[in-house]
Order: sequence, then C-alpha cells, then structure tokens
Amino acid sequence: MNVLNLEIVNAHSEYQVFLSQTGKYIFRTDYGILYAIDFELDNNPFFTAYWFNLTNPKHTKSPNDTKIAQTVICIIEEFFRLNPEVLLYMCSTDNGKQAQRARLFLRWFNGYEQQQKYVIKATDVKGIGDDDKPSKDYVALIVQRTHPYLNDILQCFDDEIQLFNDNKP
Repeated sequence: MNVLNLEIVNAHSEYQVFLSQTGKYIFRTDYGILYAIDFELDNNPFFTAYWFNLTNPKHTKSPNDTKIAQTVICIIEEFFRLNPEVLLYMCSTDNGKQAQRARLFLRWFNGYEQQQKYVIKATDVKGIGDDDKPSKDYVALIVQRTHPYLNDILQCFDDEIQLFNDNKP
C-alpha cells in the first residue's frame, strides 16, 4: 500500500492526523479521545483489497462529533487517491454494538459526494458472539465507481458473503 500523504489529509481534515511508529494513522479529538486507523492487506485471491480498521484503543465513550467523520473521510479519500484498490470494513463487535457502528459508518460515508465517487456495499454476516451464541457481524466493501473491474468485484463480494453465510449454523 502506498503511504498516505499527510499534508493533503491535514489540509482538509478537521483533526490533525499523524503516522505512528507502528504505521497507524492517529488523531485526537477535541474531547481527548484517541483514534487509530490502519489498512491491512487482505489475502483475497481475486482482487487487491485492504481491511480498513478504525479503533478507539482506550474504548472511551465518544460524543456525537462530526469532526471524526470528516477526518475519517479525508483519510479514506487519500487512500483511494494513492491506492486504486478495494477497502473492506468490518464493524467491531465490542459490547455487541456492531449494528450501531455499521449504521454510523454508513451515515458517515453515504454523503452525496461519496455516493458519486464510490460504491459502498454493506451486509450482515453470521458470526459468533463473545458468549459463543450466534450474532450478526457487519461488513462493507468500498470501491471506486471508476474501477475497471467494479462489477466483478461486487459479484465476488456477494459470492464470498453467500458462501460464508451458507457455512455458518
């Protein structure tokens, strides 16, 4: 993956973003909450994809802060400017709040400008919760509308989700 240009990110971002020694993009909110973002290469044999990981390492409760969404969108925009690949996103299952996280992420990313540039396909998959009981996990795929293999990528994503769900109890 090409390293993000933080000058470009920070020229448009509400919060100052830094690259940590561990390769994560970090920012601190006005409320003192630290967020970390990293991109992890997926071992998908069909297309190059990265898992987008957004974490709040201290699990600090965050107020409704629109600057977080704007900062995250700036980072994703810069990712796609330098990396024409695919992003995959799975909501954290901490505290069983993955459905809320999925709705929040989609709300952040479904702005008019993003809808014109990207296809975001979100779905739920069968998972196993912390208590070993069945749960729903939420996964999303984000790809540029101009990607030359857009239809193939979307079909592959659908097929993988179907296969995964068919093999879960």
